[in-house]
Amino acid sequence: MENFEPENVVMFLLFLFLGFLVLILMFYSVRQQTAAAVERFGKFVRIAHPGLNMKIPIIERVARVLDLRIQQMIVEVDTKTKDNVFVRLHIAVQYFVLENKLQDAFYKLSSPKDQIESHVLDIVRGEVPKMDLDHVFENKDAIALAVKNELRESMTEFGYGIQTSLVTEIDPDSKVKAAMNDINAAQRERIAANERGEAERILAVKKAEGDAQSKELHGIGVANQRKAIIDGLQQSVELFQKAISGATADDVMKLVLMTQYLDTLKEIGASGKSNTVFLPHSPSGMTDLMSQISSAILATRQDDKNL
Repeated sequence: MENFEPENVVMFLLFLFLGFLVLILMFYSVRQQTAAAVERFGKFVRIAHPGLNMKIPIIERVARVLDLRIQQMIVEVDTKTKDNVFVRLHIAVQYFVLENKLQDAFYKLSSPKDQIESHVLDIVRGEVPKMDLDHVFENKDAIALAVKNELRESMTEFGYGIQTSLVTEIDPDSKVKAAMNDINAAQRERIAANERGEAERILAVKKAEGDAQSKELHGIGVANQRKAIIDGLQQSVELFQKAISGATADDVMKLVLMTQYLDTLKEIGASGKSNTVFLPHSPSGMTDLMSQISSAILATRQDDKNL
């Protein structure tokens, strides 16, 4: 107990504290999906991988840590198309650190994002001016593929790989977009007008065909009606001549017409609201009426023969 003097206890605790401090400074951890560059007096010595690692305190230090996950950056490119339209493209580039070239990724580039952006600007401004605006929209996948291939080739030597690149947006000038919308609207209106005209033409044709068929059927009906009247009159004449000997066809026709004429007058008189007036109307006028009806019948027969 005599050996444990206060001065010895203080020294023991001091050495214990220094040893604990050395352990803290000697061991460090690296997170998953990251890598650390360890330098000794400013010179690169090794790559520290995820997990618990050890370094010489004061002599060695962790200079830089890189994220090994896939990262994305958006590059906005202002350029001009072949038809002199200014357009802004948004290019999404997904890149990652090549694990077999970690040292190059640590030390060859001070700012990989600036390097990628410069390459994207140069590639896009070399591709888009070769195309018209419409072709830019149609070939955006080709533009993205060109960016990916050329960027992968140039960035590999710096320790970076390119997962993919995408043209996420093509934004022409506002006036150009308004003009494109007007052109599209005019084209659609022209197509609509053609369709409306075709529909109206079809309706007109169908209506004309219907009218023609209606008139044809009407003519057939009138012809059949006239034929039926003639057949009826012929039968009436034959029956009258059989019943009364010596009667001529003219006598029978006059009697039939007189009967129909009187029946017509009876029907007109039976209607209280009738305002029909027959001019001239007298027994002597029947001769003229008979002549007119006979002429009409002869004309009807002639038409039927022509049919």
